[in-house]
Amino acid sequence: MIGEAFGLYTHIRRNRWRSWFLIAGLFVLVLMITFAITLMIDGQTRYAPLDDHIGYAARQTLVYAPIALAATGLWVMIGFGANVAMINWATGAQSLTREEAPRLWKLTENLCISRGMAVPRLAIIDTDALNAYASGVNEKQYTVTVTRGLMDTLNDAELEAVIAHELTHIRNGDVKLMIVAVLIAGVVSFFGEMAVRGARFSNVQVTHRGSDGDSRGSGKGAAVLIGIAILILAWILAVVIRFALSRSREYLADAGAVELTKNPDAMISALLKISGRADIPGVPSGVMDMCIENDPNDFADIFSTHPSITKRVQALQSYAGGIVPPSPPPRIRDREPLPQMVEKRGPWGRPPQ
Repeated sequence: MIGEAFGLYTHIRRNRWRSWFLIAGLFVLVLMITFAITLMIDGQTRYAPLDDHIGYAARQTLVYAPIALAATGLWVMIGFGANVAMINWATGAQSLTREEAPRLWKLTENLCISRGMAVPRLAIIDTDALNAYASGVNEKQYTVTVTRGLMDTLNDAELEAVIAHELTHIRNGDVKLMIVAVLIAGVVSFFGEMAVRGARFSNVQVTHRGSDGDSRGSGKGAAVLIGIAILILAWILAVVIRFALSRSREYLADAGAVELTKNPDAMISALLKISGRADIPGVPSGVMDMCIENDPNDFADIFSTHPSITKRVQALQSYAGGIVPPSPPPRIRDREPLPQMVEKRGPWGRPPQ
């Protein structure tokens, strides 16, 4: 199933449509947030019926919409143009030259030549964690980033499988889709912070009330609550976008790695070594979603952007014929102590004849 050509090419085609759909959804979210912020500010600064607040917020949203949409469009352009630099800044990744990492470059070049792909840039994060990700939206930007722990821990076959996995993400269009998701999360976080700051500092004293007294102010609190509810809804939608990203992309990338390396056992062994050691300290969750592993196990698995390592290994066993490596023998100090050999002696302390 995970290796079928139909599923692979359908996934690539759907990724293209999803990318444009998510970008359109980003602009809708921005309009929602603009309306919510305007409604909250109006609700905090004057007394009026609820419908008056809503009408005012709608009119002001139309006024501010061109500015908000232009700023969002500029953000998308900046994100597409500088996403690799932004992600490297967030993770602390540094570019790797051929002289600094000849082993990694050789493995990557061999895989790219076999697939007819342009060789991406390579980068490294100086951490003991075991992880890797791909970034970029075109051939000039594509970068495969690995951690130092991954390079030091995996053997050549396992490291080759991980690189092949990331190259498959590039080929399938998964990387571009994830970049769009990160951009959406950034915009929602930015406007959410603006809303919080606005709510904190715009609580001015009301000096005017309608002719019918407090009854005209009955919509004041409701307007603020509705604005907050819309902001929360926008945040939930942004989170849903992350969860809506098909987790089949990881199965397909695993399958693509097997197709490139012809070695399902190496992919399984790499995943098992990475499992439980993938968390990179200080890296934003949006970037962790791009990594080869970001998997909370058990109940939390239903909220994860990745399938569990167990399920991925099972898929590789079922559909690629992979074999789980046997557990290594315990180290000497971890073994059970051997029973002490007691020498039998005679009644006078001498060995019996």
